[in-house]
Amino acid sequence: MLTHPLYEKLAQLRLSGMLLGLKEQMNTADVDRLSFEDRLGLLVDRQITERENHQLAARLKKARLRQNACVEDVDFRHRRGLDQALFLQLAQCAWIKAHHNVLIIGPTGVGKTYLACALAHKACREGYAALYFRLPRLLQELALARGDGRYVSLLKTIARADLLVFDDWGLKAFIPEQQHDLLEVLEDRHGLRSTLITSQLPSDHWHELITNSTVADAICDRLVHNAYRITLKGDSMRKIKI
Repeated sequence: MLTHPLYEKLAQLRLSGMLLGLKEQMNTADVDRLSFEDRLGLLVDRQITERENHQLAARLKKARLRQNACVEDVDFRHRRGLDQALFLQLAQCAWIKAHHNVLIIGPTGVGKTYLACALAHKACREGYAALYFRLPRLLQELALARGDGRYVSLLKTIARADLLVFDDWGLKAFIPEQQHDLLEVLEDRHGLRSTLITSQLPSDHWHELITNSTVADAICDRLVHNAYRITLKGDSMRKIKI
């Protein structure tokens, strides 16, 4: 049998997984001992795996996670108050399906960003679309978008993400324009999508960041009332690594 024309047809059909699998089979001794159905099944499985890997790579690229983190590599030995049972429960991603939120609170250096990226990475592996932002940078981007006509488009992009990660929440008080932007973002997502916040500031002090008490109530209600909380403590892990 001439295999090169078959390779070309599989490539033309963009069945790269089946193409690679077929090449591997052709170079495998005793492959003829397998039935046609078994060989075809292996090729189909390879195509599915290849497609899932491409889709995962695309989701991770779009998520723009700050750190290359995964839940399997999380350090539970460091004394920082991380509830292992709760974290592993969150790693199952049922909270995203239920449109709940997660708040990761703690001092600098205890791994808040890593944990957030690990959960977002797991969400991507489970087929969810995630977006990561350092909140100060996103607020700047929203302000620029308002000026050049991209504001509504950017809001729609953020609203579509199954999981939105806000890193470094509450580094300083929000000006009125930023308060409005946050409310717009959270209103689009409330009850429909999940949001993950990392902050050094405990959530019961978030009202102090927002001068408009009505807006403060609305923002905090949309973030806090249905949120899982991970509260960390202890010394910076960066000091230990050094």
